[in-house]
Amino acid sequence: MLKHLEALCRLCGTSGNEQDVRAYIQQTIGDLGTCTVDPLGNLLVLRKGRKRPEKTLMLSAHMDEVGMIVTSIRSDGSLTFGAVGGVDPFVMIGRQVLVGDATLPGVIGAKAVHKLSAAQRDQAPTCDALSIDIGAVDAEQAKRYVRPGDFVHFLPNYRSMGDGMIASKALDDRAGCAILLDLLEQEPEYDTWFAFLVQEEVGLRGAMAAAYTIAPDYAIVLETTTASDIPDVSGAKQVCRVGGGAVVSFMDRSTLYDRELYRLAFDTAQREQIPVQTKTMIAGGNDSGAIHISGKGVRTLAISAPCRYLHSPSCVLAYKDLCACEQLAGAMRKEIHQL
Repeated sequence: MLKHLEALCRLCGTSGNEQDVRAYIQQTIGDLGTCTVDPLGNLLVLRKGRKRPEKTLMLSAHMDEVGMIVTSIRSDGSLTFGAVGGVDPFVMIGRQVLVGDATLPGVIGAKAVHKLSAAQRDQAPTCDALSIDIGAVDAEQAKRYVRPGDFVHFLPNYRSMGDGMIASKALDDRAGCAILLDLLEQEPEYDTWFAFLVQEEVGLRGAMAAAYTIAPDYAIVLETTTASDIPDVSGAKQVCRVGGGAVVSFMDRSTLYDRELYRLAFDTAQREQIPVQTKTMIAGGNDSGAIHISGKGVRTLAISAPCRYLHSPSCVLAYKDLCACEQLAGAMRKEIHQL
């Protein structure tokens, strides 16, 4: 799984630009399953098992990451841009980026603090106050390499750190993709759909199309979720803890999860001695929001890896939590077919 995770995190795939991630996954899958790429860019894989199921099960993870997109080129050769997905401008300032298909090096710049007025110092930065410096001397030179609509990605920076910790951009949701690949490489007892989805970060768009196509009865969504277990945050406001095991949600801002599956996940984790926890705030969301209301309705469970500094260039999670997510998803896959 770690091999897949590092390879996936080193790829660039902002929402709407997931093709490199999809190509890696397709190459890895080979002839293990029947692959289809839908018009939106979702990769849908049917992995045959030893038995035909009575109910259709879909396991999913999204391929896209948050990033930026070029909106214009200024006369001095710097680039204006907008966010793709929920990226806080605070985490952008001073970051190295890759611009466009040519992965041109750039840096996100801001006005020096001593040039800001007192009022500006008290205001949160916005993308409008930032720009991307690609080293161009003027607009004419910049336009040889960049045009509006080009995607911008944080510089890949995958690192192991501490005792079993991982830091990287795009852990949301390359972590889920790595888990899904690991599960797909194991022959299932029953036929299972594996869905690698696009455009989660801009409105769960890939999930809508994939759920319509597959029409599952059950879905397990593999994700990351915000862990706020940092200094000066305590109790329920920590949401979940890195190192505390897989996170199973009962509710977020887009989904009320299937109660039976939620309870079954905790019972299964206890029986199999898998570390598990829940989110202690109703916050965030994931592809479950589109999947569970698709078609006639889909009984849905989300299993997430707790991750600090989500949607930043340096997300942090624990490898043992990824293992717990994979173990629980594998166990729940078997349990669901017995319902």
